[in-house]
Amino acid sequence: MTIPHRMTGTGDHHVLVLHDWFGTSAGWGPFLDHLDGGAFSYAFLDYRGYGERKDVPGAYTLAEIASDALALADQLGWDRFSLVGHSMGAKAAQQVLAEAPLRVRKLVGLAPVPAGPYPLDEAGAALFHGAAGDREKRFAILDLVTGRRAGRVWLDHMVDQSLRQSTPEAFGGYVRDWTTADLEKRISGNPVPVKAIVGEYDLALTAEVARGTWLAHYPNAELEELSGSGHYPMYETPVALAASVESFLHN
Repeated sequence: MTIPHRMTGTGDHHVLVLHDWFGTSAGWGPFLDHLDGGAFSYAFLDYRGYGERKDVPGAYTLAEIASDALALADQLGWDRFSLVGHSMGAKAAQQVLAEAPLRVRKLVGLAPVPAGPYPLDEAGAALFHGAAGDREKRFAILDLVTGRRAGRVWLDHMVDQSLRQSTPEAFGGYVRDWTTADLEKRISGNPVPVKAIVGEYDLALTAEVARGTWLAHYPNAELEELSGSGHYPMYETPVALAASVESFLHN
């Protein structure tokens, strides 16, 4: 199976990039304009049921994302690579690390979901699990994680994009898996260099959450809180995000 993907850059440092629950391989905004294509080669994957693979059926799990990511790396001839994952994609990146720890050079989590289960109270469960078929619930989630600071035009664009670029079955399936899957035992103590990047206005995946999970799980982990950003730094603070990611990958 040939896996469609998007590429930017031709550098020797190979990077697999995994998008969030609302995103696609194309959903990285102005961030892409500030990447160093001479030093890095970035491959952006669409999950099954999303983007260019919207018509590809699947189980819609993190394990499936990891399997497809590793298959893409093989397709590209990448024996070793770094990983960048956003939100749900950061948990999927940890699944890749669990499956192939010797292939991963570095790991970057952007507004990253932790490796363990992500507990939701009754209201949170109704909101997140109801979002597959409810536009207003998707809008409310995006408004929450950007600190209720984003304008309606941008929020409407993000919601409409997610509705257009993903199937309800995939959207609903992935949230059931990323909120319940437990990878802690498989990744805890892994010495891979890790950077967690969070936005100061993200009301869900905060610096406190990252300190209690990502920094606790990985002995060689560091944390950066981006000023002026919520959950979507690739749109909110793209220049700062590119600098943060690549300064870590360069070293």
